[in-house]
Amino acid sequence: MGDRNSVIGSPLPPTRTLPFPPKQSGSIAGRTMQESTYSPKPPERHLPENAPNVLVILIDDAGPALPSTFGGKIQTDTLDRVRENGIGFNRFHTTAMCSPTRASLLTGRNHHRVGNGQIAELANDWDGYSGRIPKSSATMPEVLRNYGYATAAWGKWHNTPAEETTKAGPYDNWPTGVGFEYFYGFLAGEASQYEPNLVRNTTSVLPPKSPEEGYHLSEDIADDAIGWLRDHKALSPDKPFFMYWATGCLHGPHHIMKEWADKYAGTFDDGWDVYREEALDGAKAAGWVPQDTELTPRPESLAGWDEIPEHQKPFQRRLMEVAAGFGEHADVQAGRLLDELERLGYSDDTVVVYIWGDNGSSGEGQNGTISELLAQNQIPSTVDQHIAALDELGGLDVLGSPATDNQYHAAWAWAGSSPYQGMKLLASHLGGTRNPMVLQWPGRIDADPDPRTHFTHVVDLAPTIYEILGISHPDTVNGIPQDPIDGTSFAYAIDDKSAAEPRRTQYFEVMGSRSIYADGWMASALGPRLPWVPGSPPGITTWTPDQDRWELYHLDEDWSQAHDIAEQNPEKLAELKELFAIEAARNDALPIGGGLWVLTHPDQRITPPYSEWEMSGDTVRVPEFCAPSLGNRPNTVRIDLTVGDGASGVLYKLGGAGGGLTCFVLDGVLTYEYNLFLIQRTRIVADTPLAAGEHTVEVATTYVEARPGGPLAVTIRVDGTDVASGTVPVSAALLFSANDCLDIGRAYGGAVSRAYVDKMPFAFDGTIDRVHIGYVVPAGA
Repeated sequence: MGDRNSVIGSPLPPTRTLPFPPKQSGSIAGRTMQESTYSPKPPERHLPENAPNVLVILIDDAGPALPSTFGGKIQTDTLDRVRENGIGFNRFHTTAMCSPTRASLLTGRNHHRVGNGQIAELANDWDGYSGRIPKSSATMPEVLRNYGYATAAWGKWHNTPAEETTKAGPYDNWPTGVGFEYFYGFLAGEASQYEPNLVRNTTSVLPPKSPEEGYHLSEDIADDAIGWLRDHKALSPDKPFFMYWATGCLHGPHHIMKEWADKYAGTFDDGWDVYREEALDGAKAAGWVPQDTELTPRPESLAGWDEIPEHQKPFQRRLMEVAAGFGEHADVQAGRLLDELERLGYSDDTVVVYIWGDNGSSGEGQNGTISELLAQNQIPSTVDQHIAALDELGGLDVLGSPATDNQYHAAWAWAGSSPYQGMKLLASHLGGTRNPMVLQWPGRIDADPDPRTHFTHVVDLAPTIYEILGISHPDTVNGIPQDPIDGTSFAYAIDDKSAAEPRRTQYFEVMGSRSIYADGWMASALGPRLPWVPGSPPGITTWTPDQDRWELYHLDEDWSQAHDIAEQNPEKLAELKELFAIEAARNDALPIGGGLWVLTHPDQRITPPYSEWEMSGDTVRVPEFCAPSLGNRPNTVRIDLTVGDGASGVLYKLGGAGGGLTCFVLDGVLTYEYNLFLIQRTRIVADTPLAAGEHTVEVATTYVEARPGGPLAVTIRVDGTDVASGTVPVSAALLFSANDCLDIGRAYGGAVSRAYVDKMPFAFDGTIDRVHIGYVVPAGA
C-alpha cells in the first residue's frame, strides 16, 4: 500500500461532538465600516487533504458461487475488474437478511443493537426488533456528511419503518433523515424492476419511462448516479463524496429483458447438483477457496435435480437463466459507475467496496414460482399450476418480463451458495452469511490476486472507513450520546495480508437461526424453519431455542462446515453456546427468534391505525403496507363519481401484476378482478353498463370463512342496487406486493388485470369526487 501514513495511521484530533461548531468570523465589527476590520477566515476543513471518495456497491440476495469472478457462471466483468485492481476478502460476512445487513453496514453496529433483528415489515415491540435505527447509532453517511463529505444513495433502502413510508412521512427515518443528502430509489425490501414505486429524497416519483420504452430499475439508478457524479464534478469538485449504490438484484422478482436471459440458454441444463460441483471447482481454480475445501451435502428436504419431472425442467432451467441475466445486467450497470469515475478523473482517489450479496442466495422461491409472494402468503400451489398460468401468458419467454414476478427454485439458491450449507435466512451456516467482498483504491492499494482470509463482518466497514480517514466515531451527534461501534477496522489487512487477526468473536441470529464464531470455531443451530419448505413449520408457535440441536465446526480446518464435530467436543460446544448467550444478551438479540413474532402472531403485525379513509380521485402511490387491507378484511369501498357514455378506466387498484385486486370500468361496464398471484383470477362483471351521470359505486367485501387466506364474498352496487356478485375462493392472507401501491383513478405500477395491460395507466375518463373506504366488523365479532 502506497504511503500508508499519509492517510491510515495518522488520526486527526478526535472529534467528540458533531456537528462541528459554526465557523467564527475573523472580522471585527466596529461602529462603522471604516472603524471595522474585514478579515474573513478561510473555510474550515475537518478532513485530511487527500481524503478519498468512497463508493459502496451492494448486490442483493446473491450467493458466493454465482459470479464468474469466483468460479461461477454469471458473467461479472465489473466484479472481476475491482478484484484485479485491488484485493478481495473471502471470509467477509453479512447477517443472512437484508434490513439487518444494511443497518449494520451503515452504522457499524450489530443488527439487533440498531433495532434490525429482522426486516422492517416484521418489526415488533422488543428493542432488538423495533425496525428503527436509534439516533444513538448515527450512520456512517451522517458522520461523513458532518466532516465535509457529499453523501448520496441509490436503489434499495429497506431501513425505514414500513408504516412511515407514505408520502406523508415522517421523514426522519428516510435516507435523507439519517445522513444522505440525496436519495433515489425505493424504500421497501423489493420492487418490480420495470414498474417500481420510487422516491427521490422525500417525494414520490414515477419512473422516467415505461417498460415498453426500455425502462429497467438497475439502469435507472446507474443513470441517476452518473448524473449526480457529473453535477458533483461541476459544482463541488474539491469535496469528497460517499456513494451507496444498492441494486434490487438478485432479490425477487427476477426481472430482466429477454436478450439478457437468452445469453445463458443451455448454461444450467445439467441442474443444480452439477452446478454446485462445478462452482466449487471454479472457486478453487480462481484461488478463492482453499484446495481442500469440501462440498457439503444437499439437505434431504430439498429436491435433487434428478427428482424433478422432465416436463418441469425447462421451467426450472429458464428461471435460472433469467436470474443469471439479471445478475450480469446489474454488474454491467455497476461498471458504468466505475467508467464514469475514470472519465471524471476520480478513480485513483476513490475507495470502491463491492459486496456481492447482503446475504446468500434466496430460497424464498421455494419450488420455483411465477409470483413470489405466493410463498409469503403461505398459499399452496404446484409447479404445474405455475406452468399452466405461464402458458396462458405466453410461455417460458414471458419469465423475467413485467407480466410475472418469478423467482427460481430454492435449490438454485443452494447451488449459488456452494460449497456451503446455508442460504438467505439461515444465520446458522455459511452461505447465508458468507459473501464475497472486493475493494480497490488505485491511488493507495497495490493489486493482489491472493484473497485476504481474515474473518471480517459487515459491521467492520464503517470503522475501516473512519480509520482510513483518520477520524473516530464521535461521542455525541446532534446532542445525542452515541452507542459504541461494534465493528473492528480491517485496514490492517488492507496493508498487510499476513497481519494477525484482531477479531475474535461474532454472533449471528435471524428468526431463531443462529451461530457464534470465536477464534476459528463456529457453533450453529438451524432454528425452527427452513426457507425452502412451504408453510409454517409444525409447532412453530410453541418453539423455544432450547429445543434446537447445536452443531460445532472448526473453521480453521473445515472451510465449508462440512464436518460437525459437536459430539467429539462437548466442552468446546458448551463454551461457544455460553458465549452466544452472552453476546445475544449484550446485543439486544433477546428473545431468541423474536423476528418470528409477527409471522406467528399475524394479528399483531404493524398496520395503519385507521379503520376508515377519505381519499380523492387522484390519491395514488400509497404503499400497500400502509393502505387499507382490501384483499383480506371485510370492507366497503364507496366511490362517488360522474361518468359519460361508455366510460372507461381504473377506479382503484391495490397490488401489481404479480398479484392484486382492482375495480375498473371498460366501455361503461363495471368489473372487479382479484388476481391471486397469477395462478387464479376471479372476475366479477356487471350485467349492464353504467348510464351517463352521477353515481355511487360500492364494492363490499365480506368473509365467507373468517380465517387467513379464506374465501371472500364480493358484491358490487350502483346507487344502492346490487349489479354483480361473486366469491374469491382463496385470498392473500398477508400482502399482494412488497412495493406496489393503492392507486385511485388510475393504475401506476403493475397491471393487476390483463384486461388493461395495454392501456396502462388506464386513467379513469370520468370524475371521481370522493372515495370512502371503511372496514366492516363481522357480525358476532
